[in-house]
Amino acid sequence: MSTTQENLQEAFAGESQANRKYVAFASRAEKDGFANVAKLFRTAAQAETIHAMGHFEAMGGVRSTAENLQSAIEGETHEFTEMYPPMLKQAEVEKHVAKRMFGYAVKAEAVHARLYKMALEVVKQGKDLSESKIYLCPVCGHIELGQAPVACPICATKADKFVQVQ
Repeated sequence: MSTTQENLQEAFAGESQANRKYVAFASRAEKDGFANVAKLFRTAAQAETIHAMGHFEAMGGVRSTAENLQSAIEGETHEFTEMYPPMLKQAEVEKHVAKRMFGYAVKAEAVHARLYKMALEVVKQGKDLSESKIYLCPVCGHIELGQAPVACPICATKADKFVQVQ
């Protein structure tokens, strides 16, 4: 029989995936002209987030900001050094459409790790990041501090498409 900690990990993963899946379903429903079905999917996605966050808290997954940054650095580094490279290689061999996002992810996760390292250094000094403007490329997930680049260095998306995260 599973331990409660193992059950929490499984529940957190399942609820997290359901959230993202329902967000994708909502986008499709909206494109198909079903605005209220899209709203239902988005609402359910938020409910799944409530569940996931509760499970993650119960797992002891949220710690100090410095510890959370270190965990994020480790996770992002694992993704761009160990997880995505073989996935990208396999998708290229198979000529699978997934190679596009795997390729974007390898590069974007490296940027995320670098930004988290920078944040950890200032947090260790008891400070916050000095830059309050943070921009996200909606195509590949690249993040820029300060201002959006003229074109995304990963996927070439133009600056006017970047989203400023609040």
